[in-house]
Amino acid sequence: MIIQLHHHPCSLQPTLHLPKPLSTHHLHFPPPSAAAAATSTSTSTSDSGLLFREKLLYLQSLNVDPRKALRYNPDFRSSPLSALRSVESCLASFGIPRPALGRVLDMFPQLLTSDPDSDLYPVFDFLLHEALIPFPDLQKSVLRCPRILVCSVDAQLRPTLSFLRSFGFVGRRAITCQTTLLLVSSVERTLLPKIEFLRSLGFGYGEVSRMAIRSPGLLTMSVQNNMRPKADLERKIRPRHQMLEEHGLEMPLAEMLKVSDGEFAASLIEMRLRRVDARGESAPLPSL
Repeated sequence: MIIQLHHHPCSLQPTLHLPKPLSTHHLHFPPPSAAAAATSTSTSTSDSGLLFREKLLYLQSLNVDPRKALRYNPDFRSSPLSALRSVESCLASFGIPRPALGRVLDMFPQLLTSDPDSDLYPVFDFLLHEALIPFPDLQKSVLRCPRILVCSVDAQLRPTLSFLRSFGFVGRRAITCQTTLLLVSSVERTLLPKIEFLRSLGFGYGEVSRMAIRSPGLLTMSVQNNMRPKADLERKIRPRHQMLEEHGLEMPLAEMLKVSDGEFAASLIEMRLRRVDARGESAPLPSL
């Protein structure tokens, strides 16, 4: 501020001359809120892109197809990487090795956004404490049938286990890691139609039960594609099953069906001889 003194004949009071205020009409400032929003949006977009790329690289490290994952599980796009790692950590804690984990997640991409507490741990708890699968066998159960991880305990697994037990899968024939595949089968849509088809061939309920317990794969075969086209199914299965049961022997159903009568007879004799040799006793050959 400049102070100038002007002498006047009648007054000795100074007169003040202030500078003109600076005009801002020719300056243009963007609204502060708009500038901040633009910066925030740019940063957010950049961060989002980097995080998404990190998730894709994570999937690739597991040999999971990212395109398939996005196609079958769109929620993966917005799921944080920490959620994906929690799924890996959960499955690893039950013995699922990382290479196998990738195969499981690639088969069922919905697992990528599952919640371990509400989706995965209940399945393992069911296998351990209800199906009575030993802990070391849990990974075998999952790797033989990864679908079990996406099944509801209440709606699918528990009712099917109850049915299978009533059908005869108890004691020494109880469900194991070899037969957990049966747990993902619908009782009404899968198991009962197969049982009824076999009964329609003339087998009694008890016979069907014993056949299925000896060869659980029987309950996984398709009636339309595997059972019905075999016109000689009854002619083959019934007598062969009876001979095996009579001598206390077992043979996988697929092997029982694919061999000729002569090959089946030779296999039966060979199995009988092996058992006799193992016991160190002599016994007559089975009459065929």
